Amino acid sequence: MSERSLPKSGSNGLSRRGFLGRTGSIIGAVALAGHITPAHAAAPPGPIADGARVPALVIGTGYGGSVAALRLAQAGVDVQMIEMGMSWDTPGSDGKIFPKVTTPDYRSFWLRTRTKAPLSNFLGFPIDKDVPKYTGILDAEDFAGITVYQGRGVGGGSLVNGGMAVTPKRANFAAVLPSVNADEMYDTYYPRANAGLGVGMIDPAWFDTADCYQFSRVGRKHAQRSGFAWTFVPDVYDWDYMKQEAAGTATKSALAGEILYGNNHGKKSLVQTYLAQAKATGRVAISALHKVTSVSPAAGGGYTVTIDQINTTGDTVATKTVTADRVFFAAGSVGTSKLLVKLKATGALPNLNGEVGKGWGENGNVMCGRANHMWDPTGKLQSTIPCSGIDNWDAGGAFAEVAPLPTGIETYASFYLSITKNPNRAEFTWNAATGKAELSWQTAWKQPSISMAKTIFDKINSKEGTIYRTDLFGANKIWNDTLTYHPLGGAVLNKATDNYGRLHGYTGLYVIDGALIPGNASVNPFVTITALAERNIEKIIATDLP
Repeated sequence: MSERSLPKSGSNGLSRRGFLGRTGSIIGAVALAGHITPAHAAAPPGPIADGARVPALVIGTGYGGSVAALRLAQAGVDVQMIEMGMSWDTPGSDGKIFPKVTTPDYRSFWLRTRTKAPLSNFLGFPIDKDVPKYTGILDAEDFAGITVYQGRGVGGGSLVNGGMAVTPKRANFAAVLPSVNADEMYDTYYPRANAGLGVGMIDPAWFDTADCYQFSRVGRKHAQRSGFAWTFVPDVYDWDYMKQEAAGTATKSALAGEILYGNNHGKKSLVQTYLAQAKATGRVAISALHKVTSVSPAAGGGYTVTIDQINTTGDTVATKTVTADRVFFAAGSVGTSKLLVKLKATGALPNLNGEVGKGWGENGNVMCGRANHMWDPTGKLQSTIPCSGIDNWDAGGAFAEVAPLPTGIETYASFYLSITKNPNRAEFTWNAATGKAELSWQTAWKQPSISMAKTIFDKINSKEGTIYRTDLFGANKIWNDTLTYHPLGGAVLNKATDNYGRLHGYTGLYVIDGALIPGNASVNPFVTITALAERNIEKIIATDLP
């Protein structure tokens, strides 16, 4: 995109009056498709050109970034999105864009030469394997004490998660975002987010008969016999499509072991929802395989942004310098936090306050498996989409997803990912000697998560006469205590930013992703990230645009 293709500051339609005129009121909860601005001259598809000037630059294409891009575009603002990962739109030699969980290949992992699956062993044998180095879809980013799993590609984490779209219990919300008005969130922004994401619930009657959810019904039986609350969990999968998969009338996707490295058919990722709507405005361009390395004030106003363009083996093939009137940090909790601590420490943005990098948590994630009796088979066919959970949050500080183990054989195993009320928080800092951001997390800090998860599974094992599996995580480990799927914090709302994500010290810089949430969401966090982004961008458009 050239400088000519976008108007300069002052002529880009960045006005509150223009926003209200184009979109009407979006104060109430509305269906996403109801507020699409008719496309003007379609924005170039990218990649962004060296020397370009853009009204709004969004770093990242995950939940927060996608919301920001859509709402800005609807307000008449031209938006350039910068995405480090690929645009996943071209099939591989097998005719599919994404591979199965059980057959990872070059598409599976981000710039690794060996896979690093969350479940690393099976029946005592390691299952990771060598793969070519490639800009694959799942990043297993290693820090001291923890591996953080993140989606890489246009659509961010929505490409690789299980799609569990959970709104926190209202009673727990004050602990999640204490400075945010709960009435506004539950009356307006959570409904808006759920509508935009396409959230739905499994048909309970179908669930009770579907072979692919036998594992979840066993989980229900065991939970209820031990006195725990068991609940269906909403998801963004197309449940009608899954019924067709089960009936053999549609190409199998969730029932073909697709999720961890992408899903080819039934899942509604951001590519199908917010990003599709954003691109339809004609005002949003996405530059994939581009990585922001610096943001600093520009002499003539706005911000100078330095961007490396990379190839599929991670090599830098070009470095570009562009100018943006406003910059939205939406690279995910880890990406945003790492970049901000770098910019503060290296003097690019020295006025960022001392809260940048702090308040990071892993949503209390811990995994385990249980070995069931022979009379409790969990099924050879298992949908990769979890749809239920065990709730012991109030009494024991744990909510456990009844997760699939889609091996294609009968395992007699129940598998769980728990979210716990872990109080420990880490900090990102910049190591000038290594030129890298570091995280202060310690593996020992997972012990509260294990103890909280045990309030569920010790009781179930005692009631059922079962034991923990020790063959899933290597070295006879019962708990996978070295990972998270749900990184949160590092630029906490109302601390590193004001109460709407404006970074302290710099007008026109914003955080609008999971970095705002202080370490724990009590449930899977992406609905909360989306709803908070909806809240914040509405305020920013109404008050900050000239």
